[in-house]
Amino acid sequence: MSPYTELAAPIEHSLTEKNSEFLSFLLPVSSRDEAMSLVNQYREQYRAANHVCWAYIIGNTRQPEMQAFSDDGEPAGTAGKPMLHVLTEQELGNSLALVVRYFGGVKLGAGGLVRAYSAAVSQAAAKAVRRQVLPQLQLTVRLDFALETRARQLINELAGQLLATDYQQQVVMSVSLPLSAEAEFRSQLQNISSGSALVSELPAAADA
Repeated sequence: MSPYTELAAPIEHSLTEKNSEFLSFLLPVSSRDEAMSLVNQYREQYRAANHVCWAYIIGNTRQPEMQAFSDDGEPAGTAGKPMLHVLTEQELGNSLALVVRYFGGVKLGAGGLVRAYSAAVSQAAAKAVRRQVLPQLQLTVRLDFALETRARQLINELAGQLLATDYQQQVVMSVSLPLSAEAEFRSQLQNISSGSALVSELPAAADA
């Protein structure tokens, strides 16, 4: 898994197209349940609106864990899919885009709707603050007591985090590391321990 960018903070934007008002919202989300809960909240808040269209991406936009969209009554393919396309192109991972439309009496046609919904999200995305997500992995390290201080230093040097320490016949450390630092960590740990340190990967991984 590669590093990727995600939406760091909520964004609001308003666009008017041929008397129709498009209110766009970009919201950070980390799961489908969170995204759908927000969709329901906005539907309730904007009950008078003609449409509340949405799209979300969980994880890396180039290799998403999950993604979905809804046209909410607009002609198929004219709202949710273009919105999702903008999130992907703008590399806004872990984000939900919502566009609330108040119909202004002038039909836009399929092409006009695609352009309007795309613009509503694109213009909001232009204001977005992004942050980098470094994929992490969790490791268990077993080593002699004399090596604990040096191992702690190595974890810090590689931007890792010591999650827990257990003192048994040896020191047992639970460590979270950037995935990109794994090879260096294993190599240096073997060097300082003359090959005696044991490193195993935990099944669960976490994102920073």
